[in-house]
Amino acid sequence: MIDVGRVSVADIEGLRCGSLSIGTVHSLPAFLDLPSLISRFHGTNSGIEVRLRQGDSAGLMGQLRAGQLDLAFLPLLDPPDDIVTRIVACEDMVVATPPNHPLAGRREVTLDELIGYPFVDFDIGWGTRPLIDRAFGLAGFQRRTVFDVTDVETIIDLVSKGLGIALLPETIAEMRTPRIAISEMAEPVICWELVVAHLRGEGSAPVNGAARAFLELLTFFET
Repeated sequence: MIDVGRVSVADIEGLRCGSLSIGTVHSLPAFLDLPSLISRFHGTNSGIEVRLRQGDSAGLMGQLRAGQLDLAFLPLLDPPDDIVTRIVACEDMVVATPPNHPLAGRREVTLDELIGYPFVDFDIGWGTRPLIDRAFGLAGFQRRTVFDVTDVETIIDLVSKGLGIALLPETIAEMRTPRIAISEMAEPVICWELVVAHLRGEGSAPVNGAARAFLELLTFFET
């Protein structure tokens, strides 16, 4: 009981003063308003200094392990044993094309129909690139990527000008119409799983008390 009491006091003190470091991949989807979450957290935990960093998935994982981040929001295909993840959302990927493209507005588009067109995508390791590369690899297809970029707006600009097609999360693509057209994928649809990740503490909770409080707030927003 004494040890439990000490932990509880430490947690309370930690929320009065301390820090919370959050990492995120670029171009978070519209359904995760991270700035609003941070603002809400700061409103009830004003003594906590919140830091935010952006990077690719591999870099964020490295920072988690090095103790430089407490939480990270990222797409993660195969979580390692020392990392705990919780799915924040799972969203279908759609085909983004120029409005006058032969695939524009189509339904039931298959992966083999896409390999004849040049792709615009995130740089290797960034954003949804690992998920898409994996889907094509498992299907035994090889696509041609002609532009490798690090932000979604550049992808949209290049696609809208007819320089390639892209696979994007549905909400991100829908927000950019009518600059681009959207086509639906055939089953099985590629699903982009966004997770929140942290190092494994006692049980499955984060080590940092501020991170635990932030996860509770995230649960509130999800409901």
